[in-house]
Amino acid sequence: MHVVCLDLEGVLIPEIWINVAKKTGIEELMKTTRDEPDYEKLMKYRLEILENSEITIDDIQEIIRVMDPLDGAVEFLIKLQQKFPVIILSDTFSQFSEPIIDKLHNPTLFCHTLLTSDSGIITGWKIRLHDHKRKTVEHLKSLNFKVVASGDSYNDISMLEAANFGILFRPPNNVIDEFPQFPIFTEYDDILSEILAKT
Repeated sequence: MHVVCLDLEGVLIPEIWINVAKKTGIEELMKTTRDEPDYEKLMKYRLEILENSEITIDDIQEIIRVMDPLDGAVEFLIKLQQKFPVIILSDTFSQFSEPIIDKLHNPTLFCHTLLTSDSGIITGWKIRLHDHKRKTVEHLKSLNFKVVASGDSYNDISMLEAANFGILFRPPNNVIDEFPQFPIFTEYDDILSEILAKT
């Protein structure tokens, strides 16, 4: 049996931090895992900006609440779930996913958790498991599943490498240049056809 593992941001929904940057006017928050491979370094950078700008978790959730999935993402996910179990593996946080995940019809999602103060300032984060995307794929394979995985950023690469078949979906040029071993797709119909062909 096959299982499909997908990244969330950039694959099914827009990049949350980019939307936060646009809505708040803080250009420094445009940096994502497409730009910075060191996730811990990136998060420390982000939280320092949020604290200095006095942006709370409520402020961010309000921005996320008006976001919509990428065009065609819901239909793609429905078609995929008709054929395979699908698990969303994301380095986002449960507090970020809550305002938008129902728009994807609540697929199974594994992600992390934010730590907040009483005033709503984000003070840190709790990782579910270090390199959880790769480890989830490896455990699924140990249960005799064959895994197809797709993502778009540096933090997806170990997941793609661990999978039986890894696919890049709408990656930036720097990721394409550094990881030419993975096929690249930009349209949901094409990636769906590829997944079906490989399973």
